Amino acid sequence: MPVRSQSLPQRESGRTARDVAVWLARKGHPVHPLAPGTKTPAPNCPECRDRRHPPQECPCHALGRWCHGFHAATTDVPTVKRWWQAEPGFGTGVSCGPARLVAIDVDNHPGPLPDRSRLLPGIPVDDRVDLTGLRSGFDTLALLAAYRSRPHPCEDTSTLRVRTPSGGMHVWYRAPKDGPGFRSSSGSSPKVALAWQVDVRAVGGYIVAPATRTASGVYEALPGARLPAPLPLWLTAELTRTGHSVEDSPALPPGGPVAARQLPRARSQGRARAAQRILTPLVDEVRACATRPAGTAFSEKLNRAAFTAGGLAATGHFDPQECRRLLLEAADHARPHQPRRNRLIVETGLCAGSNRPIHPEERP
Repeated sequence: MPVRSQSLPQRESGRTARDVAVWLARKGHPVHPLAPGTKTPAPNCPECRDRRHPPQECPCHALGRWCHGFHAATTDVPTVKRWWQAEPGFGTGVSCGPARLVAIDVDNHPGPLPDRSRLLPGIPVDDRVDLTGLRSGFDTLALLAAYRSRPHPCEDTSTLRVRTPSGGMHVWYRAPKDGPGFRSSSGSSPKVALAWQVDVRAVGGYIVAPATRTASGVYEALPGARLPAPLPLWLTAELTRTGHSVEDSPALPPGGPVAARQLPRARSQGRARAAQRILTPLVDEVRACATRPAGTAFSEKLNRAAFTAGGLAATGHFDPQECRRLLLEAADHARPHQPRRNRLIVETGLCAGSNRPIHPEERP
């Protein structure tokens, strides 16, 4: 019998991957089969393997087949039931992008530590910080959360958490509908990564659902919530800062020269010069994105400016409301077609920055 309750049972014993797949599909999460005993998508049919055509051109999808992994994911319950009836041993994958899921995939693999600069990309780890005992993604994610003065996501019982057979954890979150999308990444990537041994499953990826059985064991939901909670603002800010946001900007008409804008006055005029010296170039970078519709890392620049403004406002250098107004004006000038997304980036950046006060007078 399919699961009909409003949430997954407290334990998955006695439940099958088919039950969970049907339940997820009913919740609007597109699912696809995983090969029996593995965490990889079920193979394509022989015709598709021979033709090697792009997933979007696959004729099997119109026929209700499961070719091309998460590209075939569906919320159609009769189709899901038919797939698992054909192969009851299938595991369950969820296509993260269409479901607006952001899953934090915490690894627990033994191995040598990378250079300190790779532990938390973009955040220097001082040589005086003792790294004794740091061995996995649990530790680097805890370090990031502590640095931002936020709770460890692995201890967040308000959202669905899944223990993996290898001893890792998947922390499921739901991205806001009107906010930025996020791309998948590997914690070992030298380009886009959240933390060492912490992968991100989002657009362009899938996550293994509870009750899926592999040769190593079963993916098991941990005590707590059985549905993904909204992605915390501080994690939204961190994903944006580390380059995970997905730009999807239509072409804009050519813009004229970028006009200079007055920064908010510092509450103490004696601090104004140092604070403005820090914030002015960041706001100018945001406004300059108006001359190009894409490829300018707009989200990252806006988040950096907002984060810095939040830190300066926390030490009384700027009025928070004036900072918010300035940032939104610059953002809407550069990307006028996405005001709600601009506001989300500004709010998350200001919130995250307020927890890292900046004292420009102490800087050289």
